[in-house]
Amino acid sequence: MHIDLPEKRYYSIGEVAKAFGVNASLIRFWEKEFDVLKPKKNAKGNRKFTPEDIKHLKFIYHLVKERGFTLDGAKTHLKEEKKTALNTFEIISKLEDIKAQLLKIKAQL
Repeated sequence: MHIDLPEKRYYSIGEVAKAFGVNASLIRFWEKEFDVLKPKKNAKGNRKFTPEDIKHLKFIYHLVKERGFTLDGAKTHLKEEKKTALNTFEIISKLEDIKAQLLKIKAQL
C-alpha cells in the first residue's frame, strides 16, 4: 500500500485518515487499541502524528485490512515479533514502491 503524505514532522488526524482511506474514528480507535500509537496532542487535544506513528499505522493497516488479522491477533503479532515483522514490512513496502516506479518508467518507454 502506498500512502501519499508530504514530508512533515506532524500530520493531523484528517490527513492521516484521508491518506489511508478510512474514517478518523477508526484511527482514534486504533490509537486506543494499540500501545505503539502515541500521537502528540496540543492544548486543544488535536492529535499530531509523527512519521514513526505513520509507520506503525501502515503496519497495523496491513495486518488488519490487508492480511485479515483480528485486532487481538494484530496486537499479539506486534508484541511477539515487533522488530522483525516491522523491519520486514518496511523492506517489502520499499520494494513495492521501487517496483511501481520501475513499472511507471517502463510504461513511459
